[in-house]
Amino acid sequence: MQPSLPRWLSGAPGAWRIRVVAQPGAARSEVAGEHDGCLKLRVAAAPTDGRANAAIIRLLAERLAVPLRSVRLLAGHATRRKLVEVAAPLEAEALAALAYQGARP
Repeated sequence: MQPSLPRWLSGAPGAWRIRVVAQPGAARSEVAGEHDGCLKLRVAAAPTDGRANAAIIRLLAERLAVPLRSVRLLAGHATRRKLVEVAAPLEAEALAALAYQGARP
């Protein structure tokens, strides 16, 4: 029996989809929990020239310990709400734990 997934997570190992709400221009990049059915990420990068999007991809890849090429932005390039794909054979529990990782040390 598969455990129940958070509202912001869908898919299966190798093809996960994460709904993200981003807060660019923050003091530091961190996972800030859940917000309105999305995983909330604060990123220090400015929302110009794709910098915040690149920071989101780096943050997720780092937290999930997957290569950058395994994480890509599918939708929401110019908005705070985004859809990110993680093409890695991770278990649901590893992804669901993202919401509880908190600030970077």
